[in-house]
Amino acid sequence: MDGITFKIYNSIGALPSLWDTVAQSNVFLQTPYLSVLERSAPVNMECFYIGIFENSELIGVSLAQYLDLNKLESFGERDKCFKTLLRNFIFKNFASHSLFIGNNMITGQNGYVFSKEIDFECISEILLQSAYEIIQYFIEKGEKIHLVSLKDFYEDCSIELKKYRLKEIYEFSTQPNMIFYLNENWSSFDDYLAVLSKKYRDQYKRANKKFNGITIKNLSHQEVLVHENTIYELYFYVAKNAPFNTFFLSKNHFSTLKEQCGNRFQIFGYFLNKKLVGFHTLLLNDTTLETYFLGYNETIQKENMLYLNMLYNMTAFGIENGFERIIFGRTALEIKSSVGASPVNMSGFIFHTNKLINRFMGPIFKKLEPTLLWQQRHPFK
Repeated sequence: MDGITFKIYNSIGALPSLWDTVAQSNVFLQTPYLSVLERSAPVNMECFYIGIFENSELIGVSLAQYLDLNKLESFGERDKCFKTLLRNFIFKNFASHSLFIGNNMITGQNGYVFSKEIDFECISEILLQSAYEIIQYFIEKGEKIHLVSLKDFYEDCSIELKKYRLKEIYEFSTQPNMIFYLNENWSSFDDYLAVLSKKYRDQYKRANKKFNGITIKNLSHQEVLVHENTIYELYFYVAKNAPFNTFFLSKNHFSTLKEQCGNRFQIFGYFLNKKLVGFHTLLLNDTTLETYFLGYNETIQKENMLYLNMLYNMTAFGIENGFERIIFGRTALEIKSSVGASPVNMSGFIFHTNKLINRFMGPIFKKLEPTLLWQQRHPFK
């Protein structure tokens, strides 16, 4: 840590002028996206922006998010089993004030980026010290942080990080991140279809046939504003029926994102008889295509295989625009594998500020994490 310091900022306006230069490889750490969080974050979220300096030179940037789970009416309404109810009770009473070092709104290693090579011992120190400084910030406000999570590291990074300070903290892994590594020889969606096995070509044909009558439109900022209420209703239906949520987006999130990020944020509307019945969103992140939030009318989704068609459309966009991979995230693992995505394990580190509870973090976490059974599909010849 010789010569390495950090500073935590509460607003985008206070960030150093070279912030975006350092963050140029990751859209989720650049000021247009961070401005979206500042202007339209979930009501229970507060963001902190961490600048990392070598002497006086900015060499790294990071993000932290505080979540007050007491402000949520629901953690998700899909699963009603005893384990889920117990998990919700524990979160509400023993982990309602949570701090995430990283971005809790997306899947992937988007918590920090550096403009030069930094050793993992230094990174682990910076992440932990940042967490402790934010904990102290809330203590001075009369609030207590219960749970701290350093989230989403690929295996090569987590192996290195836990050689140092993070070895003292419980490492956890939940559902894998579904990533579609696109074949560099594909230049069109037809190239992709040509290498599918008969079973999965037939799946595509069924989905495409069911899609009949639905039109897709890449929405402008003005069109997002026109359809804002419907977009939010479709999003909220999907979000509240997820197995677990720690936040819900604000109603102006998508319009703010389109305004701030322009063509780097794509939102596609699905229309049936001129009525918006679904949408999906994408963020263009260097050579990676990041899938973001989506929403749909459940009746249309079932009758028209809307979700599967969205996955095919995301795949087509990625291929036709020369992306190397598509990050599909942690939900709906089986259907995502049926279009070509593969599971990639990611881990995080988590601790409770109550030392007694923290001693049993491992057994507690394992008891509360729902068992997930799924079968990976292999769609290619």
